[in-house]
Amino acid sequence: MSGSFLFKFILIIVLIVFFICIFFSPFLLTSFSINMTYQNNILLDMSSDYSWPCPGYTRISSYFGYRKKPTSGASTYHSGIDIPAPHGSNIVAIFDGYIQYTGFKGADGFTIIIESNNFTAIYGHVSPNFKVYEGQLVKKGQIIGNVGPKIVYNVPNNPYFDNKGNQTNGATTR
Repeated sequence: MSGSFLFKFILIIVLIVFFICIFFSPFLLTSFSINMTYQNNILLDMSSDYSWPCPGYTRISSYFGYRKKPTSGASTYHSGIDIPAPHGSNIVAIFDGYIQYTGFKGADGFTIIIESNNFTAIYGHVSPNFKVYEGQLVKKGQIIGNVGPKIVYNVPNNPYFDNKGNQTNGATTR
């Protein structure tokens, strides 16, 4: 084989592979794509059993586990994750389940609790204007509430205050 023939042969093989990749990639991608759909104007990954609780806000400001105490009244063991999002942002059910609690719950502030089988999801620091009620069946991705304000008013027995003496929505850091 001459060098010219070998070069042409390799070039033809590369072009054929390139053509096959370009032509068949749309078919391959659709057969392996993640099952995405819109529900309540929120894009959901339907191939998962869970949905992200605060669509559009993916930063985690405090992780599950031991941490430095971020504010007075907060624990050094954090039993959840904190997702910083602006007041009023949507909060969605991470799985199908029943609303077990809506109300003020100590360091979590205004809280929504969903239970399903052996799982419990606790959403803290939510708006006191609940969009769900106790006993209600909710579906994964359904809007259940909104991110609450830091300052709340007239909450009986609320021991949480900011440095100006205003009642806060539980033990908050922002």
